Amino acid sequence: MEPPPDVAVVMVPLPCQSHLNQLLQLSIQMVSYGLSVHYIGSATHNRQAKLRTNGLKPNAMSKIQFHDLPTPPIAAPDPDPNSFNKVPVHLWPATEAYMNLRQPIGSLLEELSSKTRRTVIIYDRMVSEAVRDAVLLPNAESYAFNCLSAFNLFFILWEAMEKPFKVEGELRHIPSMKEFIPEAALDFIVSNTIEERAGDIHNTSIVVEKTYIDLMAREEISGKKQQWAIRPSLPTNFSSKNGTESRHKCLKWLDKQAPRSVIYVSFGTTTSLTDEEAGELAMGLEQSKQKFLWVLRDADKADIFAGEARRIELPDGFEERVKEDGMVVRDWAPQLEILAHERFYEPLWLEFVL
Repeated sequence: MEPPPDVAVVMVPLPCQSHLNQLLQLSIQMVSYGLSVHYIGSATHNRQAKLRTNGLKPNAMSKIQFHDLPTPPIAAPDPDPNSFNKVPVHLWPATEAYMNLRQPIGSLLEELSSKTRRTVIIYDRMVSEAVRDAVLLPNAESYAFNCLSAFNLFFILWEAMEKPFKVEGELRHIPSMKEFIPEAALDFIVSNTIEERAGDIHNTSIVVEKTYIDLMAREEISGKKQQWAIRPSLPTNFSSKNGTESRHKCLKWLDKQAPRSVIYVSFGTTTSLTDEEAGELAMGLEQSKQKFLWVLRDADKADIFAGEARRIELPDGFEERVKEDGMVVRDWAPQLEILAHERFYEPLWLEFVL
């Protein structure tokens, strides 16, 4: 029988695709160092995370220990494409369900801590309440993981705290976050803080966001907690030729295009376009005569496996007219492989993720 691992790392994500994926990517990096990594959540969202892996090899995935926690059925209302703002409030049932996992998460953490010298909890700062009992364990330490840019999170916190100190530069000219995000959502972001955490982890590069990492470290914002910028937790040596035997049809289409000629258009997994908005964008792409790859999907539901997603309608004949210059992808797209493709034109990457 093998001795118990010296350190156990527990990942607690927010049940939203970009958040699930970032902590899954970080999990892969950690198991590569021989650490024991436990990824926890509902069976639905663990299934989602594994189904939508971006460039992760099966043998690396097999080293992560997934824990499906008992979760009541999660409501899955349809996203509202006509909403005035694009904040994905339809995902709230999933977030609320995770807030109610405090007891099973606490039990699992207690069990792991009894078998290891040190238990490290890395949790999405949006689900702080779910891991609040972690600070009671004598051999545990916790870190809040931030999936937003350091700039974005700092500005939200700084403004919510009524701008406790002056800053120079572009922040002076940025409109209030209240113009873009409902006040209840801002309050939720600000209130999800565990004072006893060991520090904050940011999925960004110090080269790009040093100014805001330093501002996040100030006592008024984080109580002088240590701030780590770990660079984007995505594979840096990824190739669009990975898994050539089962490559997506859009990659085969890209193969036929001239080098650095194609723009990529995506609005992420939380934004729903109306048919009218999609039609306007389609008209612009068609008239531009620019090669494009457009991922056109409705926003994820709180449970992506609950019923069919809405199909966004495009102008009659659009896809046939542009088939020589563009391609519309309506299923799950291999984004990393697309961005790694030599036909992809980096300066014209048009991705919008809210």
